Amino acid sequence: MIVLVRHGETAANRARLALGRADPPLTDVGRLQAEALAERLRAEEIAAVLTSPLQRARETAAAIAAAVGVGVEVDERLVELDYGEWDEHRFEDLPRDEVLRWRTDPSFAAPGGESLDAVGVRMGEWCAERIAGPPVVAVSHVSPIKAGAIWAMGAGPELAWRMFCAVASIARIDAPVGVPRLLTWNDTSHLPPH
Repeated sequence: MIVLVRHGETAANRARLALGRADPPLTDVGRLQAEALAERLRAEEIAAVLTSPLQRARETAAAIAAAVGVGVEVDERLVELDYGEWDEHRFEDLPRDEVLRWRTDPSFAAPGGESLDAVGVRMGEWCAERIAGPPVVAVSHVSPIKAGAIWAMGAGPELAWRMFCAVASIARIDAPVGVPRLLTWNDTSHLPPH
């Protein structure tokens, strides 16, 4: 079982900015969300908590790891899509034709950035490696989590634009007979209403 967890809120998330490799911390709300995630996962048998190297994911992973009683391991493959020159910009302020191409062509990358195809390859490899092992929590970001779900469903990367992945949400993938399946998606039932 792979439990994919999106990190808690950052100021950039709240402002609806593209947030790739920029490295802001969690907000106070984000820290509360990390604690809610930790409480939700506390009773589960988790062999490891893996995390993206970015601070927002590491902070979220630390809360979960403390609750489930394991250490945290940084895995570079869980890092967010690289937005390149678009990082920390509002999509409305970017060239409309480039944003449209990005949303319709999985091979397109923002200037200096990374494509959805590339994220799909690295997450597909990561999921294939981890799915047969003991249950793990992987704290990551919107694009890698979508790529993991798409891998489980055997779909193409263009599906990413038809999925919503909330901050502090949980998705679960398993493969009981060797074929991956997406068990849950965008579960935020552990978060207080806002």
